[in-house]
Amino acid sequence: MATKLSAVASFAGVSLATVRRVLNDHPSIAQETRDRVLTALDVLGHERPAKFRRGRAGLVGLVVPDLQNPIFPAFVESVSAGLVKQGLMPVLCTRTADGVSEANYIKLLMDHDVAGIIFIGSSYADAGPEYSRELRERGIPIVLINEADSNEGIRRVSVDDAAAVDQALDHLASLGHTRIGMVLGPVGHIPSARKLGAYVAHCERNGVEPGAWRDLVVHTGFSIEDGRAATTRLLAPGVICTALICASDALALGAVRAAHRLGLNVPGDLSVIGFDDSPYMIATDPPLTTIRQPVRAIAAAAAEALKTQMGGHAVLGEETLYEPELIVRASTGPVRH
Repeated sequence: MATKLSAVASFAGVSLATVRRVLNDHPSIAQETRDRVLTALDVLGHERPAKFRRGRAGLVGLVVPDLQNPIFPAFVESVSAGLVKQGLMPVLCTRTADGVSEANYIKLLMDHDVAGIIFIGSSYADAGPEYSRELRERGIPIVLINEADSNEGIRRVSVDDAAAVDQALDHLASLGHTRIGMVLGPVGHIPSARKLGAYVAHCERNGVEPGAWRDLVVHTGFSIEDGRAATTRLLAPGVICTALICASDALALGAVRAAHRLGLNVPGDLSVIGFDDSPYMIATDPPLTTIRQPVRAIAAAAAEALKTQMGGHAVLGEETLYEPELIVRASTGPVRH
């Protein structure tokens, strides 16, 4: 071992002690020195420590829950473009109907010595405890976009869900709405929890009786049918809302469908706001008012954060929030008195 390290030190033009500090990832080592030592390892045919392995052909896994929600393909397209510009090769990994899960993909990615992984609308925890532990031990760079559940210590890039709800509430309030309901994703889903937090804070600021908001909120899945069923509950006698804020455009389309089945007009009887500004929302009936995610900015930040980690710079635990934009169309209107 000493002979091998001496050869590396000689090739890199540094001391034996410096080589040992590089291999131990000592923070005092300059990046230029670290690169020289790692290059020496490569040239002399020695394996790099796991933390500094570059990955086979710069493969980067893009893990998404599904491709049915249009926001996921939009993120995949933008993230992929950013990675390719940096000389990296994206590999799409999405859950399938025949049982291929995130954990299956994580195993395949690690078997191929992946250079990094970006989880989009998913969670680092989806890898499962065994693979999550191995990802940590191997020091594989990870970035989460709009994380699905809490993952402290992992680099995260997200839309500001609280700001999105504040924008939606301000818009509806300007139209005279006070009975505003919410259709959110499952309990424990981080983006939905952040949206709910902003909604509850709004209720408290406006003197709503503590806990009364619970009758105006439904947690569900993210399909159109989930949105229809949730909205039917929120339009039941004794609960009736005049406006709804939904956690996705699909849920909002389900809300519009529920209103139509009940003989209600959108926005005359019910105003509806979606989230994402998916393609074709301008062509729905009525065109959907929604909150637009800054997909390109978030994707670019995620790709850059991954590249930074791959270069040996620690950015773990940081989270960057991006401001969304309210897009007003025809699915919202003044409340009827």
